[in-house]
Amino acid sequence: MKSQDTAFEGGPLDGRVLPILLGPTGHPPKTYKVPVPDAAGGAPTVLVYRRAPRGRPGKLGLHSGWKYTYDPEGVRPGEGKLRWPWSRPATGPAATPQGKPDDTDG
Repeated sequence: MKSQDTAFEGGPLDGRVLPILLGPTGHPPKTYKVPVPDAAGGAPTVLVYRRAPRGRPGKLGLHSGWKYTYDPEGVRPGEGKLRWPWSRPATGPAATPQGKPDDTDG
């Protein structure tokens, strides 16, 4: 597999350049998760970095590579799950409970 030296910005890995494996399209993954073990032996903390273009695009609109920026919010709900075009939309807390129609008569 090919790898590419990728810079990290922000967070504990600020200023480091690490080799990151490239996917079949030649791009590094969109998110890079770093598990940090707890000193007391508890559950590890996961640091999340998101892929961003490095530098400004050139004349042809192509950028010169990728970098990872620190995301302090971490993993977002529903992230990483496959969403097929034919699947139902995710229901939120404001959705009508199942089995009860909207009461339009009052």
